[in-house]
Amino acid sequence: MAAAAQLGNLQEEATCSICLEYFTDPVTIDCGHNFCRSCITQSWEGRDGNFHCPQCRDISGKNLRHNRQLGNMVEMLKRLRLSPVKANMCENHKEKLRLFCAEDQRMICWVCRESKEHKTHSASPIEEAAEDHKVKLQEWLSLLKKEDKYFQESKIKEEEQYQTMRNKLRTEKKKLESEIEKLRQLLKENEQTLHRRLKEMEKKITMVENANITKLSYQITSLNAVITEIGKKCEAPAWELLKDIRSTLSRCNNVKIQSPEVVKSFKVMVTLDPDTAHRWLRLSEGRRRMRWTDTAQPLPDTPKRFTYYPCVQGSEGFTSGRHYWEVQPLQEGGAWNVGVAAESVDRKGGITWSPEGGVWAVQGWGGKYVAFTSPVIPLFPREKPLKLGVYLDYEGGRLSLYNADSMELLYSFLQAPFTERLFPIFHLWVGAELRLV
Repeated sequence: MAAAAQLGNLQEEATCSICLEYFTDPVTIDCGHNFCRSCITQSWEGRDGNFHCPQCRDISGKNLRHNRQLGNMVEMLKRLRLSPVKANMCENHKEKLRLFCAEDQRMICWVCRESKEHKTHSASPIEEAAEDHKVKLQEWLSLLKKEDKYFQESKIKEEEQYQTMRNKLRTEKKKLESEIEKLRQLLKENEQTLHRRLKEMEKKITMVENANITKLSYQITSLNAVITEIGKKCEAPAWELLKDIRSTLSRCNNVKIQSPEVVKSFKVMVTLDPDTAHRWLRLSEGRRRMRWTDTAQPLPDTPKRFTYYPCVQGSEGFTSGRHYWEVQPLQEGGAWNVGVAAESVDRKGGITWSPEGGVWAVQGWGGKYVAFTSPVIPLFPREKPLKLGVYLDYEGGRLSLYNADSMELLYSFLQAPFTERLFPIFHLWVGAELRLV
């Protein structure tokens, strides 16, 4: 390949840059460049004075010196039947590309060099530019070889690492298969025991199911009997409707209401008793809204007023019947307790928040809810209650709290020993605000 390149260079040196053929009667001008005699004389024809070299553009006279040695070399190349090398030509000016523009990174001819496009650019002979770029390419070649070596070594390390991982995986797989076989044997040994336990559980479920279904069926039968009796009473004449009406109403009151739709039918208007409000609680003019405040109000210390806990009671007390009211928390992050309290609850000291202390209530604080039992029970509603529904069944001994929008039951205090007057109670602190709706 090197010999072919040298031969190509030799053919290029034996080629005229004007006609692009082997020299015919080669002559040398003042600047040292060679041309065919006819080619150079024709290029200068009709011009006076000094002339420019077609190749380097140096000023030269019409001194033509015959180059015998170059002519002999051309004759030898012609005998070898080697065609002249066609040099790269400029597409715009049909001149040989002899210069390299550093700014545009491309080869140009001498006419391009003098044009406005390249006149201010740095240009050098193609041979010099090629040597400079060859050095840069060799530097890149060295870097790329190092990079290739790095990747080759990394590939080997990765392959070794993954092979190690595969070996560990095989070992772990064998261990896993052994453990699975042990577990399979263990499951087989315990299968009969588990089946026996499942059968026992199925029997218990069936027993509980039958008991509950029987209980519900009894409640349905009792309820239908009352419905039938009331229906007949409503259709009877006045004297018959009023006959034994006390007994009929008593049976109605003894029915335990559990349907959320029916619970809402017992809704009552609850207002706040300002004589019970703690000094840190501020009530609205309509006594249907309350909020916790850092500033204590100058209120008289009456027997009914709460002075220890920031609480307020409803004005209405209940000693019988069923009652339902709704409460809406208005502030995010505030803490509150909502429920009912016995009339005898301690107002001047610490309240015991439990049925044993005469209070049946739930608490909301920071998105968490608890029922005040002994001990307290965490509550996990399906969705955050934006309004609370409070249902009191005095004779039934029941206080239930609902999500008033979905009527999801949050908690029920059952079989409560209600023996005295009960009041709605509200406990607010840490910036809480409640509204009766």
